[in-house]
Amino acid sequence: MSETWTIPDLVRDWAAQRADHVALREKKFGIWQDITWGEYWEQIQLVAHGLADLGVDVGDRVAIHAENRSEWLFADLGTMALGAITVGLYPTNPPAEVEYLLQDSGTRVLIAEDQEQVDKALAVEANLPDLEWIVHIEPRGVRGYDHPKLISWEHLLERGRAHRDADPGLLDRARERIDSDTLVTLVYTSGTTGPPKGAMLSVANVRYVIEKIIPNGELFEMPVGPTDMTLSYLPLCHVAERLFTTWVQVAGGNIVHFAESIETVTVNLREVQPTIFFAVPRIWEKLHAGIQVRMYAASRLKRWLYALSMRIADRVSDTLVANGGRHTSGSRTLAAIGWVLMFRALRDRIGLRRCRIAFSAAAPIAPELLRWFMGIGVPILEAYGMTENSAVATVNRPGRVAVGTVGEPYSIIELRLDDETHEVLTRHPGTFVGYWNKPDMTAQTIDADGWLHTGDVGEWAEDGTHLKIVDRMKDIIITAGGKNISPSEIENSVKTSPFIREAVVIGDQQPYLVALIGIELDTVADWATRKAIPFTTYRDLSEKPQVLRLVQSVIAETNEKFARVENLRKFRMITKELDHEDGELTATQKVKRAALYNMFGDLIEDMYGNGTRFAGGDQKDVHTPAEAETEVAAS
Repeated sequence: MSETWTIPDLVRDWAAQRADHVALREKKFGIWQDITWGEYWEQIQLVAHGLADLGVDVGDRVAIHAENRSEWLFADLGTMALGAITVGLYPTNPPAEVEYLLQDSGTRVLIAEDQEQVDKALAVEANLPDLEWIVHIEPRGVRGYDHPKLISWEHLLERGRAHRDADPGLLDRARERIDSDTLVTLVYTSGTTGPPKGAMLSVANVRYVIEKIIPNGELFEMPVGPTDMTLSYLPLCHVAERLFTTWVQVAGGNIVHFAESIETVTVNLREVQPTIFFAVPRIWEKLHAGIQVRMYAASRLKRWLYALSMRIADRVSDTLVANGGRHTSGSRTLAAIGWVLMFRALRDRIGLRRCRIAFSAAAPIAPELLRWFMGIGVPILEAYGMTENSAVATVNRPGRVAVGTVGEPYSIIELRLDDETHEVLTRHPGTFVGYWNKPDMTAQTIDADGWLHTGDVGEWAEDGTHLKIVDRMKDIIITAGGKNISPSEIENSVKTSPFIREAVVIGDQQPYLVALIGIELDTVADWATRKAIPFTTYRDLSEKPQVLRLVQSVIAETNEKFARVENLRKFRMITKELDHEDGELTATQKVKRAALYNMFGDLIEDMYGNGTRFAGGDQKDVHTPAEAETEVAAS
């Protein structure tokens, strides 16, 4: 690598070395299609020249509003090749958010996936004076549209070919104007506490990750290579997915597979069987819940084998946890027995039979979940980072895993905890440039000494080297008795149950803790069907007395793990599935607590007013595990 390389340069280098080797795979008409490194580089060039023909220049913003697919990367790297700036939009962004993001960034060209995304843009186009072009990738449903700003992806490529023929030296000239300070992307924050902010990442930020972090052995024990395979499915506008889909690939040359959609991840996982897999806790919870549901409905013999295998897995995970993730001869033997009994079949079923290393990040994950996967042979390394530090802060290293922590700081960065607030502070060359058009907020986030204030409260584990994230500073609960409580730890423990999708703990300035609970529709529906409990809708199912007792048992079991002051005394059911478009979740599926407090304020007041009102009848408070289990059994 030269001192002045960019991401498109690395793709060009791979194309020169391995032009006919597969770089990307995506499904078309139900069949996985190969895209070689040579084709990858060709598409980047055509997009860059096409955008130049539309008037895009250094520093201009090009937005991408699409699911994960090859065109996302072509557009992203084509934009970078010109020295322009990519702005990623979440596929679930509703029109109002599309308007805000395009307006705030001053986007000149929008690349929209299909009719749905085109319609969102056209609905607000009159309020976007900077927007000059809308390029649609999929023609279905858009062919009949007549709008002066609308062109097809194929037309963009055709313009690119003609432009390249007329000006073959364009990218070389553009490359000369790109330096380490050139911005490559705006990554908008999730907006849990206000309007999203555009975090500016530069060429230098991305170079630091690709050159210093990915190859240094702290993120991957064994180097990533062309034989490795990954699955891209989380939104590419999120910094973590950009790291694993683009930055890791251009560093190691692995093959990236694009999932058909977020709904088909479990199916695509089984088809691809990736060697490296990154997931947020929600995905790990879903994979675990899927196995639990299948076992509930399995034959008696399979249930017995599963119970036996889980006892083996518990012993294996106990040893691994005690030894930092390293096997002893005894645990290796037990793991081999478990592999023959069921581990191989389980891993094949969830799509991780060949997985050599897996990661969890972006939100806290329950230690019980990590232990379960560790027990069946899937080594999940919890990591920590954020957009503002290019996702570089801490990671659990192979052989030095501490479950319940986010790992150790990378050896080449600075990380400390604030003496008074215990806020996590980081400082390294990956620290972002600042927030787009928000110098005041930038100054609040990066202090005069260059320390990035993450907004997370941390504490060191007993070994003094591994970091625990307590919670977001703004989410810490201080009870009426003055006790500081981290709600996320309790919430994640509740969500370990395959029956629970959402758990929101409440109790700031209150005498005790309560919770709003949302069920996992698929698993609870399956449970109810097997119990011959009739239901119609999500709301109807949530209000069934038997379901209330089921949730009651889960919370009672969770309470056993925590001190009494951290126990949930009451709960109420969320009787709808939370949705991004309704403003209850961020685009990254994080709960907007303030929105829930407003929406379900009457239920919260009911819990603190000693009431038992509930839409489906009386709702009892949480009992001991034994009492709750008796009620569930009786149902």
